[in-house]
Amino acid sequence: MTRLHWRAFGAIAATLLTVSLSAQQAPRHTEAGILGLLKERVDGKRSVGMVVGVIDADGRRVVASYGDPGSGAMSLDRESVFEIGSITKVFTTTVLADMVQRGEVTLSDPVAKFLPATVRVPSRNGRVITLVDLATHTSGLPRLMTNLKPADQRNPYADYTVEQLYAFLRGYELTRDIGAQYEYSNLGMGLLGHALALRAGKSYEALVTERVMKPLGMQHTSIALDAWMRKHLVRGHDNSGQPAANWDIRTVEGAGALRSTMEDMLIFAAANLKDGPDPLHKGMAAAQVVRAPTGRPDLSIALGWHVRNVTGHSIVWHNGGTGGYRTWMGFDKNRKIAAVVLTNSTHGADDLGYELLK
Repeated sequence: MTRLHWRAFGAIAATLLTVSLSAQQAPRHTEAGILGLLKERVDGKRSVGMVVGVIDADGRRVVASYGDPGSGAMSLDRESVFEIGSITKVFTTTVLADMVQRGEVTLSDPVAKFLPATVRVPSRNGRVITLVDLATHTSGLPRLMTNLKPADQRNPYADYTVEQLYAFLRGYELTRDIGAQYEYSNLGMGLLGHALALRAGKSYEALVTERVMKPLGMQHTSIALDAWMRKHLVRGHDNSGQPAANWDIRTVEGAGALRSTMEDMLIFAAANLKDGPDPLHKGMAAAQVVRAPTGRPDLSIALGWHVRNVTGHSIVWHNGGTGGYRTWMGFDKNRKIAAVVLTNSTHGADDLGYELLK
């Protein structure tokens, strides 16, 4: 496995596809219609198995699935468990926004404030890296840590330690000013999740479960696989269609460690379509606000979420990938529609997500 493959859980977010969204009435989907799209892809060897869900403007949820769940999985359906990769990042920034709403942190807080005093965080020209810099990929930190040297290349983040993260930060010199440029960074988002967990005094998994999963009723989204999730875990597949190892992301969990189901992903998508008076929903709304450009005229960055203007529609989205999975979530809050695509292979399906929002 090449080093490029290790980077999959973050690199996918930079992949943009040319899609036109109709300015007509929001779509109304049928299971049969979606199933036809899935059969075309799976039978054409463009994916091994897929589960797709949509939320229509009236709140109706439609889910369709097709393909091979891999050995051991019970079936391929709305309860199948997938690694969601970098979609984890918007859970991290949702927690950040929730903590801001509660007055526990501010976006302008230096990340060093929440790390041990012995950790040197890179700075440049008198400016320090803040939480919002990490959340918008404008910190100046690179995409990956250069001291990532896995013992098992099939599971590249399993043995990366907190000590290694701190050692990298102490030795790294920024090559450009903080805030000067968007550059997608798994390292930066992983550091953000780590810092928020330290601020809360608990593990990243416990924090995101407490602040997002439990309030929304998401029962099967976590890093650790319990007996139910292990039973429903579909097998990932690599580029050649062969079974791939699952990834166990340590230390930088906030960048891509979560596993989930279509049922839970639709709950999360629906929550992002709504406004509410509680800190979580206020935080979700704040996380969708554009914060910085990305260098593309049609694409901006919010807190974790990418926001793309497509023929007058504002599409909020993120995708993800690990060694054997590709995923996509997007929504149009104005039209109250959303789509989620989960696949158990490394063939991306971002274009299908956009197609479903036509």
